[in-house]
Amino acid sequence: MLGVVAAARGVGDRTGVPFSILLTLAGLVIGFLPGPTMQLDPEIVLVLVLPPLLYSTARSSSLLAIRANMRPIVSLSVVLVLLTSFAVGALVSLVVPGMPLAVGMVLGAAVAPPDPVAALSVGRRAGMPPRLSTLIAGEGLLNDASALTTYQVAVAAAVGGTFSWADASGRFALAVVGGVAVGTVVALTIRTARPVLTDPLIGNAVSLAAPFVAYLLAEEIHSSGVLAVVIAGLLVGHDAGRGETGASRLQTGAVWQLVAFLLEGFVFLLIGQQLPDVLRGLQDHDTASVAAAAAVTVGAVLVIRPLWLLFTQWVPSWLHARLGSGPSERLGGRELIALSWAGTRGVISLAAVSAVPLTVDSGEPFPHRDLLVFCTYMVVLVTLVGQGLTFAPLLRKLGLRANAAEAEQLRDEARLATVKAGLATVDDLLAQKEIGPPLADALRASLHARAKRYRARIETLAVSDDGEIKRSPGYETSLAARRAIIDAQQRELLRWRDAGRLPDSSLRILRRELDHEERTLPDR
Repeated sequence: MLGVVAAARGVGDRTGVPFSILLTLAGLVIGFLPGPTMQLDPEIVLVLVLPPLLYSTARSSSLLAIRANMRPIVSLSVVLVLLTSFAVGALVSLVVPGMPLAVGMVLGAAVAPPDPVAALSVGRRAGMPPRLSTLIAGEGLLNDASALTTYQVAVAAAVGGTFSWADASGRFALAVVGGVAVGTVVALTIRTARPVLTDPLIGNAVSLAAPFVAYLLAEEIHSSGVLAVVIAGLLVGHDAGRGETGASRLQTGAVWQLVAFLLEGFVFLLIGQQLPDVLRGLQDHDTASVAAAAAVTVGAVLVIRPLWLLFTQWVPSWLHARLGSGPSERLGGRELIALSWAGTRGVISLAAVSAVPLTVDSGEPFPHRDLLVFCTYMVVLVTLVGQGLTFAPLLRKLGLRANAAEAEQLRDEARLATVKAGLATVDDLLAQKEIGPPLADALRASLHARAKRYRARIETLAVSDDGEIKRSPGYETSLAARRAIIDAQQRELLRWRDAGRLPDSSLRILRRELDHEERTLPDR
């Protein structure tokens, strides 16, 4: 499986097809080949896979951007999830004879939350505008909590045969409040402990433990473990610059990048492998009911999302003003189409429906359980492969593309501001006689050279008409020369080591210095 994950990533990088889709298709092939296949254990997914994946995404998200777009994100991650759950549940219970509404709601809650991994990977490669990325990522972070809470209430009603609106509302409120509280406590604890976590290895160990602590602690008090993980990740990521060493940040970022890559790879490969077992479970169901249930479920998932987005944008302007929403928050027609097509489903849906109990309180089998699993799988397959493969062409057709030159210009202006702060610090150190004039002049010369380079880049980027990053021939020549110098230095260190003049321990230290210098250069 690891070999397939690595190969799919390589093929995806060269073809532009998201490796999550390639892995799902590879899993389908593996599932029908002779030999054993791995089963998707919902308990492992919900406890061991979901928390680190959510935490990794939350750490790299922008708390400020999510807060600025909180109203549309809540609309998508809470209201739309509840609406989809009820709509799918009602429609499926109508087309399948004898299916109770509570059982249909279990299916609705399972297929309601989009998994944005595929959509975001495609969108970022296609240069999707930042606001769309924020909305899709924010929705994906928060919708699992509302969907899984709705799912738990629906399963309890289906198993026990009773449903109470008061009980459902109380559980939902407790899950939200408790999840937010636990996530905040975990994040504040990590922030308080940072001064003593100076060792990068210890810092990484704490970082890896954080999502599991948040999830299990919240579940222990019957709150939303998913929401606790998300809140903890957002707060920790927002506060990462305070009290954390540069070495810890570099190592933690690399660790989480690897963890997310491996977990996502195995999960999407497992999704594909489940189809043979799903099909075998339908042997006792008539074809008409299966086809009707699958068609209604997939159709509802695809239609309700754009209808809800249109409704939220077309409500009267006075209602927007009353809700504190300015005209700038409204989405354009092209953005609505792109956001409507970004509702790919994934492992959360399959894990949830796979965790449905086999029997109800009376000892009878859970009604239509295999049909629920099949309908969920069809939604995941259609949205993940169908929407995932067509999302990039859709973005290009709509002409939705981020202004890369503007973003790079902003970064260079921020870099220039850091140079000015460095020059002011040099003056302060000189005034306090902590450094002498020769050292101050050398530091100023280095900072002035860097500032000159940033100003030249800002001037070049300011004249970009199409939003693409343009580099002058002189800048490209400078980059090539700096890379050539670093390569030559690396080769010289290896010659020293091979000649027995430099031990491997010293080689690693010196190469790490050159590696950090190389990382400051733009990608090739």
